[in-house]
Amino acid sequence: MSNLIKKHAKSFYWASFFLSKPIFNKCSSLYNFCRTLDDIVDDDKKLKIKKENFLNFKKDFINKDDNNPTIKGMWSIIDSERISKKVVMDLFDGVQTDLEEKVKINSKKELLIYSYRVAGTVGLMMSKILKVKNREALKGAIDLGIAMQLTNIARDVCEDKGRNREYVKHNLSSIKEIINESQIFYDKSFLSISSIPLKSRFSVIVARRVYRKIGDYILKHNNIENYNNAGKIYVPVFEKIIQTFLSFFDFIQLLFVKKFSYENHTNHNILEKEININERI
Repeated sequence: MSNLIKKHAKSFYWASFFLSKPIFNKCSSLYNFCRTLDDIVDDDKKLKIKKENFLNFKKDFINKDDNNPTIKGMWSIIDSERISKKVVMDLFDGVQTDLEEKVKINSKKELLIYSYRVAGTVGLMMSKILKVKNREALKGAIDLGIAMQLTNIARDVCEDKGRNREYVKHNLSSIKEIINESQIFYDKSFLSISSIPLKSRFSVIVARRVYRKIGDYILKHNNIENYNNAGKIYVPVFEKIIQTFLSFFDFIQLLFVKKFSYENHTNHNILEKEININERI
């Protein structure tokens, strides 16, 4: 399972070195579950078959199929960390959005709801694994997940276009706009990391810094032709080392945070039109 993370989630794999083995194993099980859903949707099979595979996997999850190790591992996390089943069903809803011949996001509301469902949910579940209790901090975990998803969308415009999916227009101005939007979520999520127990905190600080840096590397392409030719944009190892070093300063800064109230009301008000966040956390 760790090989799967190493291959497909390079930024998380880098940050995972700072997690204890029990926590890492639970995060791996969560990743494996999410990856299975992604693979169903992104498979080269016909849409009808992908929909059938998705619905079968969803049914097996609801029925707690112990013969499926991925589902069994996920239910173990849900039960041990007291994760609301609504959060997992939100994830299913988000993934199902991509099971169409053509996918197009038409508004900021649609973009935020989609990003919450496919990634904010994962941030929330991850924070539960990390033993975060503060409800305000759990909102920050959702926002960090959304920030990372916006980064993904900005990076994968060409790849998504090949799959007939348009989350953002295929021009540099729109891509820059979504990166700028992600910065709001990265910034808002920072103080909430202070509620993560010390033994796991540094890993999240590193993951946040490294993933955020992807946006900077995207912005280095000063025209759409360069962006199109860049392929999948990753943060190089030397930059990961720099960001890991800078993470020590973030870690020290967060030691002095005693109390905070979470403020991302504008974006959360948009989400609340369709998702009751308080029920999920």
